[in-house]
Amino acid sequence: MSQLSPDVHADLQTLLLGLAAPDNDIRTRAEDQLNKDWVATRPPILLMGLVEQLRDTKEPATRSFAAVLFRRIASKTRKTQSSVDPRELFLSLPAAQRDPIRETLLKCLQTETFANVRHKIGDAVAEIARQYSEDDALLNLSKSTDGAQRECAFRIFATTPGIIEKSHEATVGEVFVTGFKDPDVAVRISAMEAFASFFRAVNKKAQKKYFGVVGDVLNILPSLKDEGDGDNLTKALVALIELAEVAPTMFKPVFHDLVTFSVIIMQDKELGDQARQNALELMATFADYNPAMCKKEPSYTTNMVTQCLALMTEIGLDDDDAEEWNASEDLDVEESDLNHVAGEQCMDRLANKLGGPVILAPTFAWLPRMMQSLAWRDRHAALMAISAISEGCREMMEGELDKVLALVVPALRDAHPRVRWAGCNALGQMSTDFAGTMQQNYHNIVLTNIIPVLSNAEPRVQSHAAAALVNFCEEAEKSILEPYLDDLLSNLLQLLQSPKRFVQEQALSTIATIADSAETAFGKYYATLMPLLFNVLKEEQSKEYRLLRAKAMECATLIALAVGKERMGQDALDLVQVLGLIQSKIQDADDPQSQYLLHCWGRMCRVLGPDFIPYLPSVMPPLMELASAKADIQLLDNDEQIANFEHEEGWELVPLKGKVIGIKTSILEDKHMAIELIVIYAQQLEAAFEPYVTQIMENVSLPGLAFFFHDPVRVASAKSVPMLLNSYKKAHGERSEPMAKLWEATIDKVLEVLTPELAIDTLAEMYQCFYESVEVLGKDCLTPTHMASFIEAAKGTLEDYTIRVNKRKEDRLETEEGEEESEEVIFAIEDDQTLLSDMNKAFHMIFKCQGVSFLPSWQRLLPYYNSFITTEDSTQRQWALCIMDDVLEFCGDQSWNYETHIRQPIIAGMQDEVPANRQAACYGVGIAALKGGQAWSDFVIACLPMLFQVCQLPTARDDDHVFATENACASIAKILQTNSNKIPDVQAVVDAWINTLPVVNDEEAAPYAYMFLRQLIDQKNPGVLARANDVFVYIVQALEAETLQGGTGSLIVGAAKQLIQTTGIDAAGILSKMPPETQLAVQGFFS
Repeated sequence: MSQLSPDVHADLQTLLLGLAAPDNDIRTRAEDQLNKDWVATRPPILLMGLVEQLRDTKEPATRSFAAVLFRRIASKTRKTQSSVDPRELFLSLPAAQRDPIRETLLKCLQTETFANVRHKIGDAVAEIARQYSEDDALLNLSKSTDGAQRECAFRIFATTPGIIEKSHEATVGEVFVTGFKDPDVAVRISAMEAFASFFRAVNKKAQKKYFGVVGDVLNILPSLKDEGDGDNLTKALVALIELAEVAPTMFKPVFHDLVTFSVIIMQDKELGDQARQNALELMATFADYNPAMCKKEPSYTTNMVTQCLALMTEIGLDDDDAEEWNASEDLDVEESDLNHVAGEQCMDRLANKLGGPVILAPTFAWLPRMMQSLAWRDRHAALMAISAISEGCREMMEGELDKVLALVVPALRDAHPRVRWAGCNALGQMSTDFAGTMQQNYHNIVLTNIIPVLSNAEPRVQSHAAAALVNFCEEAEKSILEPYLDDLLSNLLQLLQSPKRFVQEQALSTIATIADSAETAFGKYYATLMPLLFNVLKEEQSKEYRLLRAKAMECATLIALAVGKERMGQDALDLVQVLGLIQSKIQDADDPQSQYLLHCWGRMCRVLGPDFIPYLPSVMPPLMELASAKADIQLLDNDEQIANFEHEEGWELVPLKGKVIGIKTSILEDKHMAIELIVIYAQQLEAAFEPYVTQIMENVSLPGLAFFFHDPVRVASAKSVPMLLNSYKKAHGERSEPMAKLWEATIDKVLEVLTPELAIDTLAEMYQCFYESVEVLGKDCLTPTHMASFIEAAKGTLEDYTIRVNKRKEDRLETEEGEEESEEVIFAIEDDQTLLSDMNKAFHMIFKCQGVSFLPSWQRLLPYYNSFITTEDSTQRQWALCIMDDVLEFCGDQSWNYETHIRQPIIAGMQDEVPANRQAACYGVGIAALKGGQAWSDFVIACLPMLFQVCQLPTARDDDHVFATENACASIAKILQTNSNKIPDVQAVVDAWINTLPVVNDEEAAPYAYMFLRQLIDQKNPGVLARANDVFVYIVQALEAETLQGGTGSLIVGAAKQLIQTTGIDAAGILSKMPPETQLAVQGFFS
């Protein structure tokens, strides 16, 4: 019986008809009526009316629409008098109104006979069921005698696993196991999907209680395979993938059988591509999340490599001679769902996760045979496999590149164009993955073989050869490329005459890359190329040629950067004029020339320097328009809207509190790029950019710091702030009134964004913005209020950091044997290390600029320093040690007030097993001697034995340890220089100190050590005179390493000459025994 009057139902039916009408005007009026007359004034009547429509209406389409509308309305948020925060509409109703609606909805679910409508009702139930986890209505539904209702129950559990989370694990386990054994295949699949969703929702400790059901889960699969049910097998494998991501060890007892079964699926083409790819994905997921388990299973790697290679041969099945492939000009065709791409991507993942020692042998057991195969698809697959594994197997393959190239290079002359294409692809990928080695050692093999491919008959092969050259040339030194430039450019110039536009575009990109790498050596070809580019830029061209012209702009401006303003002469100004003309004619929002132009202006600014200033009035308005763009945001509250936006290019969907927000990312990417260019202009033009600074700071950079819709915009804004401040300072002076006014408006905004947030890497950028801005303003630029605000922000950041660290510790305790930390965790740790590093730099800069005035604020964080400095975490110890070093360096004798917090950590730090911490501690001792005053003298002298121990470690000169060693050397010099009167046997210490030289890595430590050595030479110290040959060698080594430069270098060279004169050592003889490169580097100093 209806609880509502017939009039209400009549109105509601009219409303539903209006909302579903094809006419936009009718639908808009109905939406307006829905919001004003129903949602705003009588929501309980609306919701009850909709469920009664579900119950009583005979038309399935109307019932389906009513269910969708119910879900949409029930989840809308609104403010009520009884709650401060907005609540979902259904949950905001009193229980007396809510419960009858829910009861009726559940009855509709139980009685609905149409599957599609039942699913829609199930979605509506899931939306409101989160608040009813304490009752058993849905658990009972999963035991219904009606298979459709059982399926619906599991579908709801999958959507909202929280419904059953609070139930006893025995009850939950029984429900799922019963579902896994259900006679109805649809129920079994829904039960798998629900279990995967539930399993992911519970914590790791709770997950272990359900490991025992894995056998029942896997028993669902064989019958699906035997019946050839590829669709349901695909769904089942997706559920297994979700389980493998969170608990791969759950499958450990059955892993061998699961590998075998998955391989059978991959081989069975009758099951369909998606099922086969999902079986591959399941196996790859185990490699991603528990590589150790995969390595221990003997059948895993060989089978996986074999199946990947087999899938990779499933390419061009209806295009054996590649006629269609070569005729296509759409190079960006979507292929991610094809078998050969799935195989390639899986090989890449296996190589990165299992490594060369595991992957290379089974892979190269196949590749030579495949390269000799008469089937072009085998040869193509072999080459693509090399491309896929080279990054992950880099260390092992690098020593065998000559053998790998012996396989790849002949493919460039293969009869089949797709094999030649794959050969180019392999060389391009290897040029990136083995950057440096490929260019240095194999340039002749690569370039002499790939340049002829530019003359192939097939445009797609030509284009890909040119693209591979981009990879090779962007990592090549000028001296490597120079001998090949004639051949390279003559062939690329021929490609500019190609009838295929995509070939011309790629040729321009390749020429631009070569110009960038060849630098001034490119000047020889300037006169040939630049007129051609000017011709392209000046021609009136139709829309399809816009990208070509954009590439020509890019190429011309990169050549300009390579050859410089002097070589260009009048062309530089002419090019700017042409760019301005192109900009004035752009009308369409999607014109690719717009984005290219922005970068081109940036390059021309770098080329012209101050000569670019007259063009700023033309360049800045479009740049400011992009940089000032607001975010285009849409709140999506129904599935239809979400589905539409998912397929809309340039939009990103972000879940937020049960809703979905659509953000137009294309606008934000342009905004980000524009701000990056502002940074270039401010950096290059400095004071000349001042007219734009206040407008940009007010409208772009400072608002951009808090632009939470797009982190890259925030990062670019953070980079821009110190650059803009510097421009303004150069124009007005550091202590001027305009500078003070701008700083006052800026510093508060910068401090505001130092508050803790989820994006740790972005927060680190905010700290960098802060310390670079303080560095620009300099001495005493912060008030006590500013420093207090900074400390408050730092305190919050450290609290959040500590919570994250402790959470990771807890998670590690729950980690199963063989499970490796996920990439997400590894990146999170790296982000935290970067954050601590940038915080350290911020503390350093404040102490440098504020000195002792920072101490009252700073000491509020002493509990954190004391905690960090004794922790097992080496990063935290280093963080605390570096800050204590700053106290010693910038607070003079007042640092002694904190000696109880500093002494013991520095002593422990000098014995720390982590070299970076030893370095920080050794530096601290030296700075205490130099800056800390007499109060520290006894302490630093007592540290001498430990400093010598650091220098005498067996690993002292290894790459990882040498900076600690050289800091210890410099610190001993500082102690000898400042406290020699308190050392009992100074000469013995000096004699021992000489053995700690040379300092050839640390440019900060070297001047202290060698200036003290100079002092000893002046004093004719007997220890130095007795070791004159060694001392001279130590000086030569530092000069060659360039740790001694400028005025300091000149003084030390003078001291070396004095040593030669005083002792009569044979300097020329000593130098003649040193390596030729050393003699060449220092001959100018002693000629």
